[in-house]
Amino acid sequence: MKEIPLGAENRREVLAEERHLASTLGNAGVHVVSTPSLIGFLELVSHSLLLNYLEGDEVSVGTRVEVDHLAAAVLGQPIVTLARIEQVERRRITFAVEARQGDRVVMKGRHGRTVVSRERLLGAKPAR
Repeated sequence: MKEIPLGAENRREVLAEERHLASTLGNAGVHVVSTPSLIGFLELVSHSLLLNYLEGDEVSVGTRVEVDHLAAAVLGQPIVTLARIEQVERRRITFAVEARQGDRVVMKGRHGRTVVSRERLLGAKPAR
């Protein structure tokens, strides 16, 4: 893994689709972007930032999510996601994350990812 600078940022714009709505996930009549979908968008922007620093067979995996869902996000307007590296402890990286729609913050918090060997991750066998 290359050295990861504190403060490095990544920004992505997402246009939510019907499959991202709370109503599609089973919350009947709630036609706004679901909490799990927003979390997924924040994980993606964080993961994408780390791709610049991975080497060999390294991958990043999500290990922690601490977010507040502050406002509804609707279809038809872009959602801008942001990940900023706050802390690096060996292979554990903590991001400040945020999702905005227009001038409203719809979700904000922290996300943790760990850099691991793909081979070790996928080749691991459960302990007996």
